[in-house]
Amino acid sequence: MPINVTMPRLSDTMEQGTVVKWHVKVGDKVASGQVIADIETDKATMEQAVFDEGIIAKLVCPEGKQVKVGDVIAVLAEDGESVSDAASSSGAAPATRGTASAAPAANAAAAPSATSTAARTIVADVHATDVTSGDRMRVSPLARRMASEMGVELSQVQGSGPGGRVVKRDVLLAAENRSAAVPAARGVQAAANDLVAATPSMIPAAAASAGALVHGAQSIEVPVSNMRGIIAKRLVESKQQIPHYQVTMKFSMDAVLALRGSLNEQLASMEVKLSVNDFIVRACALAMAKNPFFNASWAGDRILLHQQVNVGVAIALPEEKGGGLVVGVVKDANLKSLRQISGEIRSLGEKARTKGLSMDEMSGATFTISNLGMFGVDNFTAIINPPNSAILACGAALEQPVVRNHQLVVGWEMAATLSLDHRVIDGAMASKYLQSLKQFVEGPTMLLV
Repeated sequence: MPINVTMPRLSDTMEQGTVVKWHVKVGDKVASGQVIADIETDKATMEQAVFDEGIIAKLVCPEGKQVKVGDVIAVLAEDGESVSDAASSSGAAPATRGTASAAPAANAAAAPSATSTAARTIVADVHATDVTSGDRMRVSPLARRMASEMGVELSQVQGSGPGGRVVKRDVLLAAENRSAAVPAARGVQAAANDLVAATPSMIPAAAASAGALVHGAQSIEVPVSNMRGIIAKRLVESKQQIPHYQVTMKFSMDAVLALRGSLNEQLASMEVKLSVNDFIVRACALAMAKNPFFNASWAGDRILLHQQVNVGVAIALPEEKGGGLVVGVVKDANLKSLRQISGEIRSLGEKARTKGLSMDEMSGATFTISNLGMFGVDNFTAIINPPNSAILACGAALEQPVVRNHQLVVGWEMAATLSLDHRVIDGAMASKYLQSLKQFVEGPTMLLV
């Protein structure tokens, strides 16, 4: 019988995924555990393996298409089964809806089921269908709300989302096309702008802010990836729900740069090369241990003081991997040496940019560091990564005129800005943390013990 390979749940917040690249083609024989595709989730691009042996009978989902968790993306034919028969009999529709989850394939064979003769499904989680009418029309909640506000009849809208689902852009297009009174020669953009002017109450503010109805030169649409969409959602939530404020301090980097140069000379034969960021991660971790409210989370009616110091490091992904940002986590950073921290950060960075980080490698951060110094950025502010209560934004170490011992000299300085959750950390507490951090950065030999 054919085997349906479905979109897995690869992160705790994942609702849909995109097949970035297929590593197989129809007719290829695959073994259990073999990677068949790269899947872009809301957090990273990760490898997708199969858990059965068979022959690729059908690739249901084309590269670049978003599908919901649990929807079929490929079909396998078992040994002795015709590839054409397997392709025609399965994989054409999404996996069965309405259950909270399905067991992995390893357990599915042992579990008795009334549908045991149907195609087996490899699935991490299956959502109930969103909004369904009597004719099985699929509509996203946002599209349904926009259609109601704009007076668009959904039965007249052609869905362009996964499985023919009606999404936001379909409703906007239907609203534009409905304005038949606007001469076609004036173009779609002019017609859309006239529609806004004629019926301003019918166009949601979100549509205008998205740039769909902006005057000016022609625009090029760039599809929003899963990751970029989730980044946008999470950061908006962070700014809306967390009372941010910022505190900045400058650090003398002379001692760190001198120590780093000396250590790298001695460690060169061992192929170890420490970065400035390695020193900052270690310093932040030790300062967190001294200031426990920097290792804490807001929990509504209480504050959680974490017992494990886990430092998240922001990692920018290359454009060819879809871009975006992930946070790799160095756990128990206050208990690790500079060499251990350096090795972990390098490993996390390389894996994030190639295979993608696992959930464990991206989970558990209690404080985050975002360093744009290597790009020449002087200073900036960052948005808190919930459930953290603070994030440190580090600029470049710059050589500039400074005052040392009442003398004007040339020295190295770095500006660092804390973004803080005022529910957990007050200004005085922030100042004490920065003072602790300054001690470790400007007296870096303390980082060696």
